[in-house]
Amino acid sequence: METFVVAGGCFWCLDAVYRVLRGVSDVVSGYTGGTDPNPSYEAVCTGHTGHAEAVAVTFDPDVIPPRVILDVFFTLHDPTQLNRQGADVGTQYRSAMFYANDEQKELFEAAKERASEWWDAPIVTTIEPLGTFYVAEDYHQDFFAKNPGQGYCMAVAVPKVNKIRKSYSEYISA
Repeated sequence: METFVVAGGCFWCLDAVYRVLRGVSDVVSGYTGGTDPNPSYEAVCTGHTGHAEAVAVTFDPDVIPPRVILDVFFTLHDPTQLNRQGADVGTQYRSAMFYANDEQKELFEAAKERASEWWDAPIVTTIEPLGTFYVAEDYHQDFFAKNPGQGYCMAVAVPKVNKIRKSYSEYISA
């Protein structure tokens, strides 16, 4: 099993998308990349902690290649928007990849380079060393599945899930 930590806007969308992929065994929403220890959602939302809303995606590379996990990341959000995704604005919504070792750093750099061919504007995704990953509050875990009719989920997460279902159909779990 391998785990990648990525941030690309609200973690609810990332969580929703990665959970539909075959070979993904766990998705944990949390906070990383900042300086405040044990941040709360409310603190992260202020934009003053330095943390990003992120997900830790654990997957079986024998079932779904690391390349696909990373290409999905660059497909499901707009990596050309600095510190925002749509109406979500602030450094907590930045596009970032947090590497745990040199091998991950190389994979992340290669994925960013591949994705640069898909986007017309420069990619602003940062590639940062993974510090402490703080697990978000329980109500953020698997949020989409628990709240499918919630307005944000309907307006933002559903289109992203549908896009990934279409673009990566061979990796969608049954």
